[in-house]
Amino acid sequence: MKKLCLLWLLLAYPLIALSQDNAINLDDLMQSAEQWAKENLDEDALRVLQGVDREKVKQLFAQIQKEFHGEYVIDLGSLKQTARAIVPLLEQYEETLPYALWLKTRLDYLEVADQFRLTIPAPKTEPGQPSKPAPNPAPQIEREVWIKKVAERPWPPTAKAYVSRLKPIFAAEQVPTELVWIAEVESSFDPRARSPVGAAGLFQLMPATAKRFGLRVSLFDQRLKAEESARAAAKYLKYLHSHFKDWRLTLAAYNAGEGTVDKLLARHKARTFDAIAIHLPAETQLYVPKVEATILRREGVKLPRG
Repeated sequence: MKKLCLLWLLLAYPLIALSQDNAINLDDLMQSAEQWAKENLDEDALRVLQGVDREKVKQLFAQIQKEFHGEYVIDLGSLKQTARAIVPLLEQYEETLPYALWLKTRLDYLEVADQFRLTIPAPKTEPGQPSKPAPNPAPQIEREVWIKKVAERPWPPTAKAYVSRLKPIFAAEQVPTELVWIAEVESSFDPRARSPVGAAGLFQLMPATAKRFGLRVSLFDQRLKAEESARAAAKYLKYLHSHFKDWRLTLAAYNAGEGTVDKLLARHKARTFDAIAIHLPAETQLYVPKVEATILRREGVKLPRG
């Protein structure tokens, strides 16, 4: 009981604070979290969560998804301690382990966001005017932060079992082989990882994307198979690059969707990632430079240009 009370406090505090900051009624937040969880978490996970303060876990996942798709990177920092607390709990149960693996791989997004929260000064507020949100960090600053963040990071334990097998698949699709390291950023090379919105496998393919590139996702989900997942991911990357002609934009579209990137390029009359970076969803702003830094760390090369 003491453990559950502590968990309740860890989970509830930042969510209540966020709801107050954004003028959201907590009852409304809980109701929307309930609906979100019913639509996105599978029945086995929901059944297990009944015994581990299920409502607060669902609220956390809903809030993380909201902030990942939000506009401001710094807003993610407020979820850091809560997410750290919930990972060990989710790791205890087979049904919730895939979500723990997904969240654990993304803890450093929250850490970097919190770092920016402490270092980026808040904008000046005019008397009588509402406070302005802190600006998003420039893409070059993010690249520098991520290079330092992953500089001493060892290979994921399972990476050696996969990299040599997957590079030929990427080469066969005429995609730079160093992009297999997307799997480290997406799943830490653990095919069991599953996002709360349904992405799965080494390369965290959504069901629609997987089916689009020939994978079965219902019975015997092929996204959980390394070679099949890699082939579909490589085909998707090849398609995106043929459209955007730029690997940074390709990565942004892989994470946020091609429609999101197309709209921002048109709106800002831009042609490069850096020109739209601060307008992308918060997760994507963190994702692209993290992939770049990971490739530099693992392969000693920069992301291919053009």
